[in-house]
Amino acid sequence: MEFRDLKRQYQYLKSDMDLRIQEVIKQTNFIQGKQVAELEQQLAAYTGVKHCVSCANGTDALQLALMVWNIGEGDAVFVPDFTFFSSGEVVSAVNAVPVFVDIESDTYNIDCNSLEILIQRMIEKGRLRPKAIIAVDLFGQPADYRRLRKIAEKYQMYILEDAAQGFGGKIEDKMACSFGDISTTSFFPAKPLGCYGDGGAIFTDNDEWAALLKSYCVHGKGNSKYDNVRIGMNSRLDTLQAAILLAKFPAFSEKELDWMQKIAAKYTEQLKDVVKTPFVKEGFYSSWAQYTIQLSDKAVRDGLQTYLKEQGLPSAVYYQKPMHKQAAFEKNAYDDNDYPIANKLSETVLSLPFHPYMKEKEIILVTDTIKSYLRR
Repeated sequence: MEFRDLKRQYQYLKSDMDLRIQEVIKQTNFIQGKQVAELEQQLAAYTGVKHCVSCANGTDALQLALMVWNIGEGDAVFVPDFTFFSSGEVVSAVNAVPVFVDIESDTYNIDCNSLEILIQRMIEKGRLRPKAIIAVDLFGQPADYRRLRKIAEKYQMYILEDAAQGFGGKIEDKMACSFGDISTTSFFPAKPLGCYGDGGAIFTDNDEWAALLKSYCVHGKGNSKYDNVRIGMNSRLDTLQAAILLAKFPAFSEKELDWMQKIAAKYTEQLKDVVKTPFVKEGFYSSWAQYTIQLSDKAVRDGLQTYLKEQGLPSAVYYQKPMHKQAAFEKNAYDDNDYPIANKLSETVLSLPFHPYMKEKEIILVTDTIKSYLRR
């Protein structure tokens, strides 16, 4: 069994996928081909945002947003403590300081109460300027942007939505990648909408920021790539990856998201009385990047993961170490007492095989195996 079965997805999409890839090869327009602009137009329309600027990967997308806002030395950017390393890495990359924030125990997203406490503490100390909040839409569910927006306005801060795992999610009728002042996503293969390599995109309604993003993505270009007006980076989405995403996107938006809702519901039906299953807030819609359960403690979690592996069933731990414990951030001296939820969840969560092409018998096999282990 595959954790996320891209082989099965390819077989379903093979005809259109092969045609689109061949078109790029025949035209030999591998860099900035017409498929890139076509994809950007489709994604902007889907999310309801004026501008979509594609780039090389989701990490670059986050860093480019911070560059547009001139965030740097002396600035503080608030990031959830329970996320992939890149969400905090990009802050340090622009010479700002990441301030990690504890998370909600049921959604895994940034906790707004903890966030405001840390912002006020930062203001009282007076050493750093609170400039932005990076809100991660973890496992597919958007963060609580209604509360986050009030906090951001109160303290005059930007919101950067990290929807690397959240593309396709929504709150009521408002889509992920439309909640931030700038929003980003990743097309890493395992993401809800993934390509066959690295890729990313940035979304904004701000014309000036969009123009800056397009410049920064291509070495800070001005009128042409040989007219360089600022220091940028080399961060372009390959045309082949754009073609792959164009083949995948209709199936994702029209079928796969619905299939994932049904698979998640089947998992929850089988496991709700056995383990703590995922919680989606009322009015929120998850794109289900992962299906993550919580066990009682680390020993049970690790034992279950080993048992699943012995039965030929893959699983994964997202994330084994909270951000504030990463060696790369040691110099910032975080207080471990600020992160009780992130510390606990890093020892108790387990993500199960999950993708839109799963069959019911596979779900039952996974859930029966979990039940068998926990009865021991």
